Amino acid sequence: MFHLLDLVQHYALPFLVVISVVVFVHEFGHYWVARRCGVKIEVFSIGFGREIFGWTDKHGTRWKVSWLPLGGYVKMYGDGSAASTPGEAVHSMTDAQKRIAFFHQHVDKRMAVVVAGPAANYLFAILVLALLFMFQGQPYSPANVSTVLPNSAAAKAGIQPGDRVLSIDGNTVDRFEDIKRIVALNAGTPIPVEIDRKGEHMKLTVTPEIVSTTDRFGGDHKIGRIGVTSEELKYQKWSPPMALKQAALETWDLTTGTLKAVGQMILGMRSADELGGPLRIAELSGHVARDGFVSLVWFMAVISINLGLINLFPVPLLDGGHLAFYLAERLRGRPLHDNIQEVGMRVGMILVVTLMVFATWNDLVHLKVISYLRGLFS
Repeated sequence: MFHLLDLVQHYALPFLVVISVVVFVHEFGHYWVARRCGVKIEVFSIGFGREIFGWTDKHGTRWKVSWLPLGGYVKMYGDGSAASTPGEAVHSMTDAQKRIAFFHQHVDKRMAVVVAGPAANYLFAILVLALLFMFQGQPYSPANVSTVLPNSAAAKAGIQPGDRVLSIDGNTVDRFEDIKRIVALNAGTPIPVEIDRKGEHMKLTVTPEIVSTTDRFGGDHKIGRIGVTSEELKYQKWSPPMALKQAALETWDLTTGTLKAVGQMILGMRSADELGGPLRIAELSGHVARDGFVSLVWFMAVISINLGLINLFPVPLLDGGHLAFYLAERLRGRPLHDNIQEVGMRVGMILVVTLMVFATWNDLVHLKVISYLRGLFS
């Protein structure tokens, strides 16, 4: 179990850096588009709760940092809360006030403001990855099989050392990392593999074995594995246009991989114990920071992608929930009834809080806090 001093020294600072940057990027996306739409911004906050420090700019926006570093918000004119629900004042505004109030903007503008937050996270991640691919290079292993473990799924399927994997599960692969990613998400499922063996193309079928693995942070995962390795590691530096393209592809792979993993958790094909919360992010931030600045930047890009993706889920209270309401308004030609939106927000609050509690419980179990507390009373 972590000592409190170690937690503060080695994990709190990297966590604050990572979460503050990705939250700022997200909220700045909302802020920037809202300002372009003529909306007045009252508060731009990193964190929740009581203000630690802040300042007010010439436009009347209060920029502040607050005590609870688990997110942030942009409070627009007419908002009744940090969750961007309409306040009572929106029903009695003058024409001048309506022009700068978020809820009196055309639905297309409101949709643009909502989408801007997740979009900013994705653009930030692509830019960060592109810069890394330009100056450090994109790490990869060629899709060549160096070794095949005896009695493994690959050996049973007929894969041999020296084979080059061309495609797997219908996806063209150029890197060994692509093979690992696709195999890991298809545990126990037969998947087609196309290989090149000394110039001859062959089609095989391999069924990844379900294995339990512990990552370097102590997390247990059940993934697919076929029993092949590659001993080559290369770094490919790209020109700016190609770096952007590769960064976008990497972002797409991370997004689709996350969605597939979430779907497997929902269907019971993957353990929900892998779901982590703020404590797990803090732990990972500390470990990654020790690996150096480049690793921390990589991690920041991954967290930014996940923050953008989660906020697009159609859950009321999240950006995706607001977007769903506005899409319904766009199709119907009028907003959904206030009662429907209110119920949706309450359900969304319950879902979000439940997810946070579940993720935090997983974190406490993972960090052995629960077993430590049990030991105190047994």
